[in-house]
Amino acid sequence: MLRSICLWLFLLLFAASDPCQSEDNRTLLPVQEEVWALPLIHPTVAYVVRPIGNGPFPLAVMNHGVSLNARERGFFPLVEFRDAAVWFARRGYLVVAPSGPGYGAMALENPELGLFPVFYSKIGVCEKPNFRDAGMAAALLDKWIIDYMTEQKYAVPNSAIVIGQSAGGWGAIALSSQNLPSVKAIIVFAAGRGGRVGGKPNNNCAPDKLVEATAAFGQSARTPMLWIYIENDTFFGPDLSKRMHAAYTSAGGNAEYHLMPPFGSDGHFFIDSPDAIPQWSPLVSQFLDERR
Repeated sequence: MLRSICLWLFLLLFAASDPCQSEDNRTLLPVQEEVWALPLIHPTVAYVVRPIGNGPFPLAVMNHGVSLNARERGFFPLVEFRDAAVWFARRGYLVVAPSGPGYGAMALENPELGLFPVFYSKIGVCEKPNFRDAGMAAALLDKWIIDYMTEQKYAVPNSAIVIGQSAGGWGAIALSSQNLPSVKAIIVFAAGRGGRVGGKPNNNCAPDKLVEATAAFGQSARTPMLWIYIENDTFFGPDLSKRMHAAYTSAGGNAEYHLMPPFGSDGHFFIDSPDAIPQWSPLVSQFLDERR
């Protein structure tokens, strides 16, 4: 049924027919990679990687970060963290990584022809940033994806996990405040908004207001979360991420915090690198295994 309504752009098959073992002695599944056009309220293109077979499978939704530069959004890669997505898929998840509204082909802008991209992730000016609504907009897209994949019987009901990096992680924190029965766990890497104002490292937009917004989400959030930050993140450094976590959990949120050692030239892009998988995978495996 899904094939008749989705645009299939390509299909890549990989992994040997003989299953291999992971570092945690778990049998890894052969997977296939695809690109789907999801007929949501806002039509969305997504990278999808899943175990070979008909399913249904537990669902993992993965959210990328945000660029405020229109040109950069136009050239934003469709698959930003492919190795991480494949890691989840080989452990049995149907992974859906949407390209956010206003990215890639959807970033086409020509006002003279009446073409305007949909980009709803702006936070406004730093003097009065709206961190909450930007997060809730990303959370809404996740909800649409979870509902659609469940209705199409590709995903096991009430099995979803959500993974987000940077602004995508901020959207996942926003999602946690809704306590959706369909979401059983959330994992974020270097989550936040307003980092590197003007391109300057460790120069944040209204960090006190970001902490306040994090606390506001924590007031109603009860979904289990795993927060992973990196010491040399120049967008959301250790002091700020620890303040955010303290505010979130003090308000009632349920989040486990881990600060990883420095990685590469900027730890903010930790999840993008296949070399980082051996560092974060034991934490993620344990966190998910405890919630099966």
